[in-house]
Amino acid sequence: MSENGRISRVLGNIGHGGHALADDVEGAEKLVADREDLNTLSAVALSAPAGKVATTSFGYLFPRLAAGFPDHHLPQGDRVGVVVRALDALGEAMVEQPVAGVPAGSPIPPVYTYWGQFVDHDLVLATDGDTRISITGDVLDPEPPTAVVAALANTRTPALNLDSVYGEGPFDASRKVPYDGIKLALGELTPVAVGEPVPPADDAARDLPRDADRVARIGDGRNDENLFVAQLHVAFLRFHNAAVDWVRAGEPERVTDVEVFLRARELTRWTYQWLVVHDYLRTVARPDVVDEVETDDANLLDATDERPVVFMPVEFAAAGFRFGHSMVRAGYDWNRNFGRPGSAGATFVQLFQFTGGSQDPIGGLDLPTLPANWPVEWDRMVDKDSPFPDRFARRIDTRIAPPLTDMINQGTDPALPERVRGLLKHLARRNLLRGYRLAVPCAQAVAQELGVPVLTREELERGLPDHARTLAGEAGLLERTPLWFYVLKEAEVQEDGARLGRVGSRVVAETIIGQIRRDPGSYLHRTSWSPAQGVRLPDGGEIRTIAAFLRFAGVL
Repeated sequence: MSENGRISRVLGNIGHGGHALADDVEGAEKLVADREDLNTLSAVALSAPAGKVATTSFGYLFPRLAAGFPDHHLPQGDRVGVVVRALDALGEAMVEQPVAGVPAGSPIPPVYTYWGQFVDHDLVLATDGDTRISITGDVLDPEPPTAVVAALANTRTPALNLDSVYGEGPFDASRKVPYDGIKLALGELTPVAVGEPVPPADDAARDLPRDADRVARIGDGRNDENLFVAQLHVAFLRFHNAAVDWVRAGEPERVTDVEVFLRARELTRWTYQWLVVHDYLRTVARPDVVDEVETDDANLLDATDERPVVFMPVEFAAAGFRFGHSMVRAGYDWNRNFGRPGSAGATFVQLFQFTGGSQDPIGGLDLPTLPANWPVEWDRMVDKDSPFPDRFARRIDTRIAPPLTDMINQGTDPALPERVRGLLKHLARRNLLRGYRLAVPCAQAVAQELGVPVLTREELERGLPDHARTLAGEAGLLERTPLWFYVLKEAEVQEDGARLGRVGSRVVAETIIGQIRRDPGSYLHRTSWSPAQGVRLPDGGEIRTIAAFLRFAGVL
């Protein structure tokens, strides 16, 4: 449990697409502190049987629509069969056909794609041990929202509190997340003879801490699922460590290790939260919508009789925030060895292989950690003025990169039927069917609830092949459209894929800003806090961009 009274838990063995086992433990017990100065630190953890984790709740962002089930949802009843076929066809149609050269990019640098994935992992990890809401069975009818909420639980604290980075802290005896004193431990790169060491060559502390089996010792194993998010997690570890040094040098009134650690963690969390709102959201969403949400006293997460005080919206987790999947590239100008000049770059598949959490860890090489020719060169990932098209994310639209139809870390269980393995590997089909099963309200109902103009049928059909358009029409999906598809189509037709449209921006901004507001330990509960009161770069610069965050961490 964190100092704000919410439950956190280290989940080091969960992969992307994996689901935790729902907790059946009532209450929690305080650990006995074995250091006198811990009376200033809320060192509380769960007492739970092996394999069990603590959970918080899911709910619906639009309770009136959920209460009106099924009127505000995709067609069902005797229409389930045709709807499932149409969703499959729609998912297949969302895959961009391979083209020569580099697909048109957005104005958004690639780091924002994976910063979003990091945020997602910080907020959400759903349990779905109840087979009633599985997408792998023969019964694919949507569950009533009340049944979805009863079956789902979130094993992440729904706050941007970096529990995936800090675990239970340096004073927890289990040390599942390793610390070096009050700093977070890092892994060292392994020297190799191939290619060039990625500068700075004298700084080898650029991998995650790993055990003997190459598995990352971090608070959420999903952050080692691909090398991009793993390298971003490294940056967070290093930012905290740099914050420790900054506090010790600049705030001498903080004497004990506990005081320094708490202050460094506080500054790291607040900087992260501020950047999520003021850099990330204002880049991927409409800035005017973010401003409206930030300045409005009301928020869509505000408590109602129909849902718990603390919850994660189904519409966000299963639809709205999955817009980032469309931003993923098939390959990246990664570094001097795997990028310009002289190579085609790092492929999406390679970014999954060069982690400890892959089926073939560290690229299949007999190496204990990331080889020295594979760290990211962050300057290629943050430049909004780059002249190179492969240094930008893909546009936010209804076309996803071909590698996302054959996810190498999904559908690997040979005991599963071939149909199910294929579904799990195909991201678009999986997202659409998952949203259907979880009774996500249809997009038109959400737009009307928000008072936003609804996309026309012509706009929804634009670019769809004849087969998918015909099946979608027969299934009624052009009148009751899946929210995930709609959010992408809205960005495509309204914003030319450069950012989210109004519905997508509202769902994402309301949820993220709402969760920060509901966390009493967040920067929003500190009078006028901004990076002006935070850590500073050596030249005195404030941390107001993700690029500046990476510079303070010493990786850019």
